[in-house]
Amino acid sequence: MTDLKTDLYINGEWRDGSEGVRFDVLDPATEEVLASVASAEIADADAALDAADAAFADWAGRKPRERAEVLRKAFELMTARLEDFARLITLENGKARADAMGEAAYAAEFFRWFSEEAVRADGLITHAPASGARIIVQHKPAGIAVLVTPWNYPAAMGTRKIAPALAAGCPVIIKPASETPLTMLALMPLLEEAGVPKGLVNVLPSRRTGALVDHMLHDPRVRVVSFTGSTPVGRKLLHAAADQVLKPAMELGGNAPVIVFEDADIDTAVDGAMLAKMRNLGEACTAANRFYVHTRVAEAFTRKFTERMAALTVGNGLEDGVDVGPLVNADTRDKVAAFVEDAIAKGAELRIGGTVPDTKGFFYPPTVLFNVPDDADCVRDEIFGPVAAIQTFDDEADVIRRANDTEYGLVAYVFTENMKRGLNVCEKLEYGMVGLNRGLVSDPAAPFGGVKQSGLGREGGHEGMLEFMETQYISASW
Repeated sequence: MTDLKTDLYINGEWRDGSEGVRFDVLDPATEEVLASVASAEIADADAALDAADAAFADWAGRKPRERAEVLRKAFELMTARLEDFARLITLENGKARADAMGEAAYAAEFFRWFSEEAVRADGLITHAPASGARIIVQHKPAGIAVLVTPWNYPAAMGTRKIAPALAAGCPVIIKPASETPLTMLALMPLLEEAGVPKGLVNVLPSRRTGALVDHMLHDPRVRVVSFTGSTPVGRKLLHAAADQVLKPAMELGGNAPVIVFEDADIDTAVDGAMLAKMRNLGEACTAANRFYVHTRVAEAFTRKFTERMAALTVGNGLEDGVDVGPLVNADTRDKVAAFVEDAIAKGAELRIGGTVPDTKGFFYPPTVLFNVPDDADCVRDEIFGPVAAIQTFDDEADVIRRANDTEYGLVAYVFTENMKRGLNVCEKLEYGMVGLNRGLVSDPAAPFGGVKQSGLGREGGHEGMLEFMETQYISASW
């Protein structure tokens, strides 16, 4: 991927921002500048809205199979270039090569899944029992969608929104995170090659995210806003969306509990905990945040888990053998360090890690804290880093209460060999998703999303496409 794209992508063309402003994207492993990227302004947002509006009718009017074939081609093209995308993900995000390859493959899979869903916007014809009228229900593309994506998955968070929107028949305008815009820009030539028409997908990197997105959400042509990011920012976008009564899809913060019962297979629990905690260095809303381990197995679990964490190699994600790259920026690293310092000051036992290395790059070592008190900040907030906060429990009802004692409700993880107990506990957990004896829940074929302050709507599955559609009911007699 030698031809690095650094300009705005509007109406199928590369252009500088209307005011000529640019910003630097850093390599978090070296703190060196990777590229200078154009920063979109209000005039650029208007140009993207015009382009999307012009592309809407033709794309929405195409046969579902035609839209499906374009998405299938995008999947094939991206799958053939996973190495290129993985390298770019690592360069701007920092994650290790294996993690980046996993993200690239996961990102591509959304194109395949929604190429299959594009032909399945099933409707309904039935006979009204009281009036005798025919009830006809169909799903129609909602309109222009504004997509706001985070830095932790530069490819997957974009494709998870682009693919269902295109499958539904909607044009999109994407605002990628300022830390990681290069991967999304690199995807645009691929979409062109796949047959995506001009104006249907537009990308607006910008340092003026708030003003830019707010402006677009107040344009009457916009009908959907899909956001992945923090809960505080999600609340602001919901306020803005209310002015135009937009359809919101919000994938917000998490505070995922991991519950390990005394009858769990410890090796399975450790494997799952490593995946739930260390996937993407813990920089994920689905990352394990609070570990509740039964007192009978707490020491055995913590010992094995600590051994696994200690075996991880920290370094530049581009290098062979590296398991853990840097965090995305200095603020994220410093916040993680502050969580650890706070927990130790309040009585937590440091089993491994806990020290910022004296080196270039935003590195933080894999860290395990044991007997973390309930008043530690890391138990109440997302850590977003490679730190595991382990607590113990004795009573099932108590651990369910503690797991639910948060404003968040995205994902939880449960480990037990008793499936009756496991399913019973899953039903009592106030979370949109639960991993039962699994440390990974994300799947393009499943409805991803949370409850409470963790969001609205679902991404992936059949539900993901319906977020970009409106239901129309026709009452008819014949």
